[in-house]
Amino acid sequence: MTLTQLRYVITVANAKSMNEAARQLFISQPSLSAAIKELEEESGVEIFRRTNRGIFLTPEGEEYIGYARQVVEQYELMEAKFVAKENTKKKFSVSMQHYTFAVNAFVEMVRQFGMDEYEFAVHETKTYDVIEDVRKFKSEIGILYLNEFNRHVLTKLFKESGLEFHEIFQCSVSVYMWKGHPLANREEVSLEELEEYPCLSFDQGTNNSFYFAEEVLSTYEYKRLIKANDRATFLNLMVGLNGYTLCCGIICEELNGTDYCAVKLKSDEVMTIGYLIRKGIHISSLGKKYLEEISKYKEHVL
Repeated sequence: MTLTQLRYVITVANAKSMNEAARQLFISQPSLSAAIKELEEESGVEIFRRTNRGIFLTPEGEEYIGYARQVVEQYELMEAKFVAKENTKKKFSVSMQHYTFAVNAFVEMVRQFGMDEYEFAVHETKTYDVIEDVRKFKSEIGILYLNEFNRHVLTKLFKESGLEFHEIFQCSVSVYMWKGHPLANREEVSLEELEEYPCLSFDQGTNNSFYFAEEVLSTYEYKRLIKANDRATFLNLMVGLNGYTLCCGIICEELNGTDYCAVKLKSDEVMTIGYLIRKGIHISSLGKKYLEEISKYKEHVL
């Protein structure tokens, strides 16, 4: 296994075509095919499946490409710093469900490290994509929650994907709404009392299973339900339609303003907020700082 071979498979995966990859690499297509075949035989992994319709990554190949990217990127960082003497920026990326506190922790981490030496990325996205981003090395860390309902299914998926889930804190369920909502001044509210108001749920796209829902009590028969796919739309619907969503109850006025509040839900449900990482992967200094910032929100749990 050589760096050249790893660069070859990464180029083919990106191009989705052996001919196009060969053109980009300035080598012949037979030479490229032979090099990849040799790598597959050496590693014992079928990285690509060849069909009449083209070339496709196998599930094992997707994982292999994730590790290959990490190896090549680390080598290029070393080469730039110690050979070419370039000031190449280190990269850090995190994926998360739609949690304002997770974004705020990212903001604090960036402020402390600065952007002169680092290139940052944050992906606020669907549950399944959080898992896939970490599995494929797109993000070093993923932030999501487990509860009694989804724990078994998601934990099994984590194990199959070579991921580890670590608890950050536990919290009860709260109702997130704008302060002008008729129930906003209550200390506690039940689902029955919320029945006439629209429940807002993040659309999970093609993976719209109850187990991937970002909101707890996803199997409850809501009388009124609206699905959306971004946090800004949620906030607008809360004001325009007295909508609400179920959440961990942590309010970040620094980002969302002071017009919203969290009211405790009458429920015994418990959310476990935690982080995902690749099994056996060392957490970077930026990752550790990010998790340190998130852990500070334990004291804000209702």
